[in-house]
Amino acid sequence: METAVEKYKVANEPFYLPVNQEVELFEAAYAAKLPVMLKGPTGCGKTRFVEYMAYRLGRPLITVACHEDLSSTDLVGRFLLEGEETVWHDGPLTTAVRSGAICYLDEVVEARKDTVVIIHPLTDDRRRLPIEKRGTVIEAPEDFMLVVSYNPGYQSVLKDLKQSTRQRFVAMEFDYPNADLEAEIVAKEGGIDENTAKDLVNIGQKVRNLRGHGLEEGVSTRLLIYAAQMIAKGISPVDAAEVAICSPITDDRELHRSIREIITTII
Repeated sequence: METAVEKYKVANEPFYLPVNQEVELFEAAYAAKLPVMLKGPTGCGKTRFVEYMAYRLGRPLITVACHEDLSSTDLVGRFLLEGEETVWHDGPLTTAVRSGAICYLDEVVEARKDTVVIIHPLTDDRRRLPIEKRGTVIEAPEDFMLVVSYNPGYQSVLKDLKQSTRQRFVAMEFDYPNADLEAEIVAKEGGIDENTAKDLVNIGQKVRNLRGHGLEEGVSTRLLIYAAQMIAKGISPVDAAEVAICSPITDDRELHRSIREIITTII
């Protein structure tokens, strides 16, 4: 019978192509029991990388998508009324600590600052999780690892990690892969031929050059894969690029027209 934590195991090896030394760095951090921060733009492969490393290390992976209403109770757990009894239910962070899983807090900067503080005792040599509502402290086992990610492109005074939090992690920088590697990823994940994948990547790179000229964020590798998957299902490359690349990233008509010109010039 499957245990509660086994359902978090990554059953099949995710497709991931290393860009630099990120695999070796992550494995070293895991061996040293250090928490890891992944920094990079939306859709550049941070989450896929964590899934790949969880599979590679053979550890369960518990992912939390952070948001502004995420409370420490949501992470740690709460008492719930069941019949006439009050029963404690672990939150995802507590489950990860108890089971020696990798806990991945995606876009941690979106969480409330008072929520982020709860992870501090897990990120130093104490490696403990206090559960105030129960008056207990859980010692993290050797296999437990805390990983957080965020997009520095959306930093602001209101939404940024405090230095007291930042300096508890080793940080790894992520970005979009180089053109050849990205084309290989798009072809494999999208199920299309290499030449079409190269065209999509070419479009992506040219659109990324519009950042700072009215475009807040470039085209992610994820969106290029979406376009490829649409093409693989029989949609024309121009239409696929329109719905997967052009429309999602801007509502500005002038930018929309500029991006469409890039698409029709390349395809």
